[in-house]
Amino acid sequence: MNTGLRPASKELEVSVQSGWLMLLPVLLSYPIGIALIIASANDDLSAASGILGGVVLLVGIICSSGFFTLQPNESRVLVLFGDYKGTVRKEGFHWGNPFYAGGASKTSISTDDKGQHITVQEKRNPRMKVSLRARNLNGERLKVNDKNGNPIEIAAVVVWRVQDTAQAMFDVDDYEDYVSVQAESAVRHLGSQYAYDHGEAHEVTLRSGTGEVTAALQDELQERLARAGVVVEEARLTHLAYAPEIAQTMLRRQQADAVLAARQKIVQGAVGMVEMALSELAKRGVVELDPERKAAMVSNLMVVLCGESDAKPVINAGTLYG
Repeated sequence: MNTGLRPASKELEVSVQSGWLMLLPVLLSYPIGIALIIASANDDLSAASGILGGVVLLVGIICSSGFFTLQPNESRVLVLFGDYKGTVRKEGFHWGNPFYAGGASKTSISTDDKGQHITVQEKRNPRMKVSLRARNLNGERLKVNDKNGNPIEIAAVVVWRVQDTAQAMFDVDDYEDYVSVQAESAVRHLGSQYAYDHGEAHEVTLRSGTGEVTAALQDELQERLARAGVVVEEARLTHLAYAPEIAQTMLRRQQADAVLAARQKIVQGAVGMVEMALSELAKRGVVELDPERKAAMVSNLMVVLCGESDAKPVINAGTLYG
């Protein structure tokens, strides 16, 4: 049994007749057909002329439905009795076969959070037109678990456009809804593949590895949306934060990490200053300090340099050994 996917549709760009060339013959068909019918009714002409007038009028009415216009970056997919004939991409006033498919109606079903109140909405695509302009998809905030299992909120904006109209119209049911669903799925998958922060050494995280994460999101979106003939021009995270239930805990953790890093910096600097002070005193011969006096001096200097408040000196009137 063949379980492979159906071959992807491929766009065929075609051209149709200019609408301005067909406008005059179609407009003339109305008065000519009406005149023949009136003349036949007044016995001025034979009944065959009346039939001819009716045919001319009917042809004019049918041909009138073949006119259509395309704006810049807009296309129309031509389908004749279920057979794809091509896509018109050139803007302007055109005329095509009146029997090309007119409008396609699609039905979508939406429900509320409780799964009730089903609403059926009809989405119409007038005359099989497909916009080729770039579009923005501003995704909603999603709650997912990151690589470490921490609940986070994440959202992304995606800039996309239709590249292959045949794939967009025939390979998926509704390409706009397809883009929305696949974008949400890609963002959820991305959030679970990386840690929010505090990763291992040289590990890319959502917060620190912005470039790598953005590239990974765009690549995954392009892979998912290629089936619908859609190209992703840009994808970026617009919101990234811990979920409210753990936000305060993680904030305290970040504050503790910041305090610890500051303390380490202060201690490193204080040790260097004490070492420099003892070295300079010994080098210049200002005073000779035995190990006990050095220990006392180091203790006093570390208190002064590492303390959060100003040191208050205590004058010793005696001796260290007294």
